[in-house]
Amino acid sequence: MSHTVAGIEIPESAPVAEATRLVRETTSPLIHHHSQRVYLFGRLHARRLALTPDPELLYLAAMFHDTGLTTPYSHEVQRFEVDGADHGRAFLLKHGFSPAAADTVWAAIALHTTPGIPTRMGPEIAATHLGVMTDVIGLGLDDIDPDQIDEIVAAHPRGDFKNEFLTAYFEGNKDRPDTTNGTVNSDVLEHFIPDLRRTTTVERMLGSPWPS
Repeated sequence: MSHTVAGIEIPESAPVAEATRLVRETTSPLIHHHSQRVYLFGRLHARRLALTPDPELLYLAAMFHDTGLTTPYSHEVQRFEVDGADHGRAFLLKHGFSPAAADTVWAAIALHTTPGIPTRMGPEIAATHLGVMTDVIGLGLDDIDPDQIDEIVAAHPRGDFKNEFLTAYFEGNKDRPDTTNGTVNSDVLEHFIPDLRRTTTVERMLGSPWPS
């Protein structure tokens, strides 16, 4: 019998079960429940917007989207989103998905914090971004039935999500501050390190080796 939350069916497949196990065992309950909510909110937004994401690909993107904030996934000096995207793509290829499907999940994860672009792309990419935006900053909450919101939060509790997630976000980026340049991630570092001084794009341009 399939499992549903707020009228949304959770995909049933071996890769889904394995990804769920991996995220539950290698990240924190905070990240696991957040990832589950991202999938559910993403599906609800997709339904509202008449988008038709592949549920399995959307679920896998949601599961891996924040793994780059944690070990063993955050081992490269690159954006945390790219860490998660690389591992998500490797997972899909290992489990027999096509390169196109793996690339879709990679893009959904890599772009999930990027404003203005994901919603102009494929349904899995758009829905991942919308699910993240709803769970993190409340974007689109008014478009969702309050009873569905209550059911999702009952199944995957938020706890003290705002403060705990900000801390996890900071911990996942504090040792690679240069990777946050030009991204929303720099806001988090500057919140926790008020005197953080980044090299700006203007400084990079004016300090380039070009004579003019």
